[in-house]
Amino acid sequence: MALGVDAIPVLVEATTRPAGDGTPRLLGLVDACVREAYHRVLQAFCALDLPGPRGVITVNFAPAALRKHGSGFDLPLALALAGAAGLYPAQRAERLFAFGELSLQGRVLPARGAVGVALAARAHGATALLCSPADASACAVVAGLPIHPAETLADAVYWLAGRRELPPPAAPVPAPQKVPPDLADLRGHDTPKRALAVAAAGGHNLLFCGPPGTGKSALLRRLPGILPPASAEQQLEILQVHAAAGLLLPAPGQRPLRAPHHTSSTTSLLGGGADVRPGEVTLAHCGVLFLDELPEFRRDALEALRQPLEDGVVTVGRARQTVRMPARFLLVAAMNPCPCGYLGHPQRPCLCPPPAVLRYRGRLSGPLLDRLDLQVEVPALPPEVLRAPPDPGGSTTTLAGRVQQAHARQRWRCRDGVFVANAQLSDQALLHACAADERALSALDHVLRTHRQSGRTRVRLLRLARTLADLDDRDEVAELDVLEAAALRGLGSPLQRV
Repeated sequence: MALGVDAIPVLVEATTRPAGDGTPRLLGLVDACVREAYHRVLQAFCALDLPGPRGVITVNFAPAALRKHGSGFDLPLALALAGAAGLYPAQRAERLFAFGELSLQGRVLPARGAVGVALAARAHGATALLCSPADASACAVVAGLPIHPAETLADAVYWLAGRRELPPPAAPVPAPQKVPPDLADLRGHDTPKRALAVAAAGGHNLLFCGPPGTGKSALLRRLPGILPPASAEQQLEILQVHAAAGLLLPAPGQRPLRAPHHTSSTTSLLGGGADVRPGEVTLAHCGVLFLDELPEFRRDALEALRQPLEDGVVTVGRARQTVRMPARFLLVAAMNPCPCGYLGHPQRPCLCPPPAVLRYRGRLSGPLLDRLDLQVEVPALPPEVLRAPPDPGGSTTTLAGRVQQAHARQRWRCRDGVFVANAQLSDQALLHACAADERALSALDHVLRTHRQSGRTRVRLLRLARTLADLDDRDEVAELDVLEAAALRGLGSPLQRV
């Protein structure tokens, strides 16, 4: 059974007795969907001419204290009833995992959360997993688990009886690869493009601020194009999350880009609901979460992002249980400098009074802004810059190559072989990675004193400086790296003085 993005094994057992009122009993805290499954299963038995169990039927779902929900219980329930009817030896079903929905004609259909079920089956030493052909194709990426696709309930029952062979899972149909547009299409904006490369190379959260139409959203939507492809482990986590949400599975190596609307609620961002489904922060796991018009989001929704930004997981608490879901994402956001949007524009005057500007910027709390390592202004460009020829140095291909080079340096520095981006380096690992000289440390002290920043800002500036040195293919952090890190963090900008 899917719970968040993970799956919890549930034992389904059935028995019959000759006497009674004939009313079936489904035990184990099942919801209406599972109760309806009993009637779908009986109709599937009739459609396939399978003899059903006789007498009074009792079905138990264990553990009994856990609420059961979802259509994935159709196939396990049908197989339990088939076993009670004596259609196959009981020992054939030992440590067997089954998952899938049934149609009235007895066809096995996909159900939400198949990849999580396959991972749980492998972790619990399952002998095999029975599921629909579509789910079997998606679960084929889980190595070390025998997966058997069944077209119909009869195929599954006869396979358990040893009277029929099931084919191996078909190769998954690759999803269409979404190629982001090239950064070279956007003229100018050398500093914002540099910030994009830093964010992609070190995993640093990024905020663009500027008037409407300057290219903030266009730049940020091109960020996935310069990110390295997802590793095999990350790809499995992405597939698990998308399968748990019932979404189409992404192409191999493709990182997700989630861009929720600013009217989204806290539950839609963090996840929740009666059966705790993943929210946008989990759907963006190993990818990018893009929040356009950042101050227009609800204050409680933005403040709820602070915990997953720090921990890389989101915790959803309910009266019966607490669910933890992965949420290691790269947060990028865009905002206007004022309510009308034209504060600082070279041609169009701003019509907002100063109190309105302060109220608008005050929608973003200091703790949230502190977690955005990069805070960069995107100015309006003059017409002659917009008609200039494309710059090859600012293309997606060029920046992607530099980002991969920076990732290779970070991977080489990892002592235990586990890749950790610069933005997540611990204090001890950061001191080992920086190797900053005395001039760089003196410049850092000067920046902190001048702008009256805290110790957290010192750590974040060092992480940024380390990423800048990685992008330039250097081992040591220099003074210029520290100063550029302070500039990219926006120290001294109006946004920092809110």
